[in-house]
Amino acid sequence: MNISIVISLLNEAESLPELITWIERVMAENNYTYEIILVDDGSRDSSWEVIKEHREKNKSVKGIKFRRNYGKSAAIFVGFEAAQGEVVITMDADLQDSPDEIPGLYKMIKEEGYDLVSGWKKKRYDPVFAKNLPSKLFNWAARKASGLSLHDFNCGLKAYKNNVVKTIEVYGEMHRWIPVLAARAGFSKIGEKVVIHQKRKYGSTKFGIERFINGFLDLLSITFISKFSKRPMHFFGLWGSLSFALGFFILSYLSIAKFVFLEYRMTERPLFFLGLLAIIFGTQLFITGFLAELISRSSSERNKYQIEEKMN
Repeated sequence: MNISIVISLLNEAESLPELITWIERVMAENNYTYEIILVDDGSRDSSWEVIKEHREKNKSVKGIKFRRNYGKSAAIFVGFEAAQGEVVITMDADLQDSPDEIPGLYKMIKEEGYDLVSGWKKKRYDPVFAKNLPSKLFNWAARKASGLSLHDFNCGLKAYKNNVVKTIEVYGEMHRWIPVLAARAGFSKIGEKVVIHQKRKYGSTKFGIERFINGFLDLLSITFISKFSKRPMHFFGLWGSLSFALGFFILSYLSIAKFVFLEYRMTERPLFFLGLLAIIFGTQLFITGFLAELISRSSSERNKYQIEEKMN
């Protein structure tokens, strides 16, 4: 199978018929073998009925329905598990992502050898102050923090090699950080493609300003877990040791000042409390690292690594 298209949706009954028909036309024009995996993330409208109607007409349309709303990352993860195509493409169900971009994304994966291609909505039709400016700030910070030179991390239109989606684990609200997850997993050829962004025709957006706050917190989680999940003592132990050494130096200085130079009222100085705090903080960090190391060594996945290829 050439392509698996994974679409997560929530209350998009109005846009689904047009979207599915559009995808089917693009697939037929390019003679792709394909499947459309529609993951209903607990919709309360008639989205599931629409999916079932199209499934009866076209067996390439497949549906997965959550009993309740779990979030976009959960829907994408389940779709990735079910995907069988050589190339997996994600897109949103609100018709703001154009299915006409599929052939270009597919060629970048199959012919140019990219592991992942992220869409870049260079010209957007979203409200300037509510979405455009926060998005630009968010993406600038994401580039600086992740080291990936992508312009639009949050674009739902992306293409992947099948082994990429089978390797990474998307959870929480990590869907916007899939390029970072892929890079941390060892997939180095990550590119982007300018894509058409269309105005929303039906309904309203399901995401608010909180997605940017959650996004930054998720990026911190990814960075820490990818670097230190198998060696937490390297992080906590380092900072704990530095803090303890600072506190020890301060208290040593105050002790010498008191007993050698006969200075008094040491415990009334702010420096004294800073030294105590640094030693306590350093000890706590060191103990945290030690306990995290014990947990890591007891984990069933402590020696689970991503192997690209084996011979013989």
